[in-house]
Amino acid sequence: MISMNIKYLRTKSGMTQEAFAEKLDVTRQTVAKWESGESLPDIRKCADMSAIFEVSLDAMVTMPLDEQMETEDYKDGKNVFGIVKVGERGQVVIPKVARQFYDIKAGDKLLVVGDKRGMALAKIRSFSDFSFGG
Repeated sequence: MISMNIKYLRTKSGMTQEAFAEKLDVTRQTVAKWESGESLPDIRKCADMSAIFEVSLDAMVTMPLDEQMETEDYKDGKNVFGIVKVGERGQVVIPKVARQFYDIKAGDKLLVVGDKRGMALAKIRSFSDFSFGG
């Protein structure tokens, strides 16, 4: 998965293998080997790549981050946007692709709902926007 993601994200960002290699302090040949699946980057380089591309490390190594996922896979209404870690004060960073999909911006209000099976977030303008009907 990571080899496909590296190539996809690098080309999507408009970087050549050489430019990307320079950012990561590796050779172009190393990037080519990662993209072909001939070798794998170490965890530090994976973390560097996730920062460059603004994706979670988990998504970088486990999820397909290609054009099809960004458009077609979200049409059926059932989406997995990645795994997030809760900060020590309860902060949750919503993955970039989910923020884009739901048009969530700084200052937006999110309603947190749940039952014994789990919880969910809903973007609302005010509490009256949310219906508990079914």
